[in-house]
Amino acid sequence: METIIDCRGLTCPQPVILTKNALNDQDKVTVIVDNDPAMQNVRRLATKMGCQLQMEKKEDGTYHIRISRSAAAGKSAETAPAAADAPLIIAVSSDRMGRGSDELGDVLIRSYIHTILELDPLPDTMIFYNTGVKLAVRDSAVLDDLKELEAAGVSIIVCGTCLNYFGLTDSIAAGVVSNMYEIASTMASAGRLVTP
Repeated sequence: METIIDCRGLTCPQPVILTKNALNDQDKVTVIVDNDPAMQNVRRLATKMGCQLQMEKKEDGTYHIRISRSAAAGKSAETAPAAADAPLIIAVSSDRMGRGSDELGDVLIRSYIHTILELDPLPDTMIFYNTGVKLAVRDSAVLDDLKELEAAGVSIIVCGTCLNYFGLTDSIAAGVVSNMYEIASTMASAGRLVTP
């Protein structure tokens, strides 16, 4: 039997949490969302869980996402990584580094992001939230470095709530718009979590 989850009007991360909980109990779920970020986040969760999905955009602007979990797909998006495989996660909460001089903080964060390109191994994921999201938008001084990190396989996730708060949702130029559920679960899976 198929479960229908109506997430219209719900804010991040509720659509993702409701979808995940339903997929833990059901093999077939249809999720209805009314905005692009929620659609992207639910789609990414389903893919991460190894599910099949079909998506349809309706005339009223809603998305109907049909998700099927196969027997081979896990019941949870989270699995504890083995210690040797535990990912390195860098969480950037500000467009400045450190406290004190804003001018110096700007120089330091640009230098820090550029230096990450020299790490071996590179981080698995970089998370940008609060004013840190300003680093992943058009005209950011570190945009070229972030694009190079993405091209090298670093996953970059950017808080959608934060982008919306600063009016920058349409300005994202690196990474993917994410949600607090994915941010929290990614941080929880870290073998090493670095916050500059």
